Amino acid sequence: MKELKYLNKYLVKYKWHLILGLIFVIISNVFQILPAQMVRYSIDLVVDNIRVFRSFENVDAQKSFFDVFARGILLYAVLILAMALLRGLFLYFVRQTLIVMSRLIEYDLKNEIFEHYQTLPLSFYRRNNTGDLMNRISEDVGRVRMYLGPSIMYGLQLVTLFFMLIPIMFSISAKLTWFALMPLPILSLSIFYVNNIIEYHSEQIQKSQSRLSTFVQEAFSGIRVLKSFTREKESVANFSKESNEYKNQSLTLTRVQSLFFPLIGGLIGLSTILTVYAGSVEVINGSLTFGNIAEFIIYVNLLTWPVTSLGWTSSQVQRAEASQKRINEFLTTKTDIVSEKNLSIEITGKIEFKNVSFVYPDTGIHALKNISFEINPGDSLAIIGTTGSGKSTISNLVSRMYDVTDGEVFIDDVPIKDYDLTNLRSQMGFVPQDVFLFSDTIYNNIAFGLETVDEDKIIQASKDADVHQNIINFPNGFNTRVGERGITLSGGQKQRVSIARAIIREPKILLLDDALSAVDTKTENTILNSMKKIMLGRTSIIISHRVSSAKLANKIIVLNDGVLVEEGTHESLFAKAGTYRELFEKQMQSDEGTQDTTSVVQEEL
Repeated sequence: MKELKYLNKYLVKYKWHLILGLIFVIISNVFQILPAQMVRYSIDLVVDNIRVFRSFENVDAQKSFFDVFARGILLYAVLILAMALLRGLFLYFVRQTLIVMSRLIEYDLKNEIFEHYQTLPLSFYRRNNTGDLMNRISEDVGRVRMYLGPSIMYGLQLVTLFFMLIPIMFSISAKLTWFALMPLPILSLSIFYVNNIIEYHSEQIQKSQSRLSTFVQEAFSGIRVLKSFTREKESVANFSKESNEYKNQSLTLTRVQSLFFPLIGGLIGLSTILTVYAGSVEVINGSLTFGNIAEFIIYVNLLTWPVTSLGWTSSQVQRAEASQKRINEFLTTKTDIVSEKNLSIEITGKIEFKNVSFVYPDTGIHALKNISFEINPGDSLAIIGTTGSGKSTISNLVSRMYDVTDGEVFIDDVPIKDYDLTNLRSQMGFVPQDVFLFSDTIYNNIAFGLETVDEDKIIQASKDADVHQNIINFPNGFNTRVGERGITLSGGQKQRVSIARAIIREPKILLLDDALSAVDTKTENTILNSMKKIMLGRTSIIISHRVSSAKLANKIIVLNDGVLVEEGTHESLFAKAGTYRELFEKQMQSDEGTQDTTSVVQEEL
């Protein structure tokens, strides 16, 4: 229960649900116990008066005696029915308090986990896969809810029923009580053992089903590759292997489950037999009545489910404890990206790196080595370099997705660590290299960064990003749903929608992280020309491996393996005949070669 102590704050929050649930459980148990006593009275009434009834045979008084006798039996029947209805009513109240409490806590816990996820740094998401994050907020929370709802409910029913019923049973006959209770601990332990086996095999089936689903998804997603390489037979063979594993696990679970109910039935039957045997001996001795035997049999059946649920509840608590431990691992993970002074001010956009070095904490890669540069408000900087040179790391440090390992980053001559994170990032526009669009309309994707939606701004942003014409050519225009990760759009269209989403915020700092890599040269020129006016008055950082993207920048820096090797304007760097000029000439030759090839193909066609 150590890990489950974390949930006590929620139990305190919903204490009235818990208290009322306990009261309703006790009342429902009262209406569960009383009918057994009514049965005893009615049976004893029949047994005690049957001889008297027969003695009036062929006498007119027999009918009058039967009427009185029948009314007594009917009264007991009505009372038993009324108590059954009242018990049903209070069991409804039990679920409306305890089960509702578990659902409310589940809602709060999911929100707490999701909100906590939002505070964690980018490094956390690099270390943990998405499937595991979702599992903890769905499957693990679901298991915890089973502890908070059914397990607590059945636990309260068991404890209160034992404290209420066992004294009544001992007051009637201690000997008969011991005989009746004897098989119940064995029943509980057996169910606990069998249930653990069932849980184990159920988890194995889930894992097997997950592997099978993943295999099928990949096979259908990559059907073109499968057919191209004629690997259909191998794919079917692998599917059969996974499917056979799933079948074997399912059959094993079925065999175990087939023992479950016979075990329960056998032990309940044993308890009933012992009760009838011991009760019969007591009846013969004259210390008990037939009604007492019937009463005890009902009591044994009343105890059967709570005792049976004890094994099930114990297993659920174990599973909840394991799940809560997994949840606590993430809830106790704190972000290291914290503000030191929480400054919430409007920035002008000056950026300065002073002797910045950075090592990725999860991989140990030394991405930047003693980098220093400065961008004045409203100016633009192009960062050029090959793949892995550290270009994207600079954008991560400017938006403070990571903190520097050494050195300092300044915004408006103030250390970046002093700014309130939300306030700082709200004044930045970011277009990532790996574009992510939400499964929503194009309209809502562009408006994502706005506090209040402005249709004119959305249309203007789409024009500035040179995607407006593409959008209006769609049948549904701006209401076109882009699908998961923007799959209904081409790579270039996705990037341009992402650019529109960034510039619509009118940011003070605009970060373009290889944002034009998926567009052709013509579209790139069109977008860059449109962005000339967008970049006016705001600090812009253009990160690219293509030197053609750097022509709008006031200043260019060239990175190589995390080291700043060149710095200056296009003209000054080209005149140096260094790394920048080498990259420029290679890419120009490549572009010319592509254009020549395209021309030849067009002529042949």
